[in-house]
Amino acid sequence: MVLVGPPHCVVLAGPSSLQRFTPFTRSEQPKPVSIYFGCQCLRYDGLSSKEEYETELKSLWQSQVLLEEQFSEIEFIKKEAEHLRMEIKNLNEGILQSVKQILEDSDIPGDYKSQVLTLINLAFKKIYEDHVQMADWAQKTIGATIDKDRTSKTYDPENAASCWFGWFFLSSARPPDTILQPDVYPGNCWAFEGSEGQVVVKLPEKIHTTAVTIQHISKVVSPSGEITSALKDFMVYGINDDNKKEILLGTFMYDTEKEAIQTFPLKNEGLEPYLFIKFHVKSNWGNPNFTCIYRVRVHGKMVKQLSSVEEGKG
Repeated sequence: MVLVGPPHCVVLAGPSSLQRFTPFTRSEQPKPVSIYFGCQCLRYDGLSSKEEYETELKSLWQSQVLLEEQFSEIEFIKKEAEHLRMEIKNLNEGILQSVKQILEDSDIPGDYKSQVLTLINLAFKKIYEDHVQMADWAQKTIGATIDKDRTSKTYDPENAASCWFGWFFLSSARPPDTILQPDVYPGNCWAFEGSEGQVVVKLPEKIHTTAVTIQHISKVVSPSGEITSALKDFMVYGINDDNKKEILLGTFMYDTEKEAIQTFPLKNEGLEPYLFIKFHVKSNWGNPNFTCIYRVRVHGKMVKQLSSVEEGKG
């Protein structure tokens, strides 16, 4: 059917609408019409013929079908990836059990057997866990939140001037706190309009910051084979609670040719603790419409932890 959408818009809901569509007559010249189809938009200042209009609608419907197929393929890949993770986990456990059995059947003294098994367990753990071996204070699960008043507006593809946004915007836009969660897969990111914007993260408590980590998807897993929406140049600030003064903690570049997870050390010479950390993005890798952020992390020590250490030294 053909549904009435935003003002002067027609939304195509299915191929059946092609058979029932009747073009406007010359005496009924409408205002400029926008046809929203998935994430693609066409404008007409007038309709020349039913045949041309139906051709455009059929072309758009074919694009929609293709996008749905790509989306289904990504969902399948996600399920396969989860299945592979479980297989790797089972394989890991099986190897450890086999090693344990071999050690028990060997002539190695008992104490040494235990030490060898401990070392092997540690080696496997380091292989399969995240290589960023630092506490992350920008996690939603431990109380980190987004300061929405000081954060750029979420990108809304339906109201933008440019109407082709990529398959992952078929669903609703993700909220800013998406970047505070560990689920990183194509499309599960927060986007803001253009190449410059910012996000302010409120940590669960004041932290003496030491580093930040930025994560984006790699080109290998990107459906389009490119990641031009990834942030490029950015700055990190600590915000003073009392006077709202922003202290620059570092200027960096996220390099899409390097690993997907990149950590950047901060300069915090005075060791002033911060409750609010601002990420100010200055540019991306070429996308003119929007910039995506998948995940940010903030590393450091709690004020209480450092106080305990200092007291111990004293």
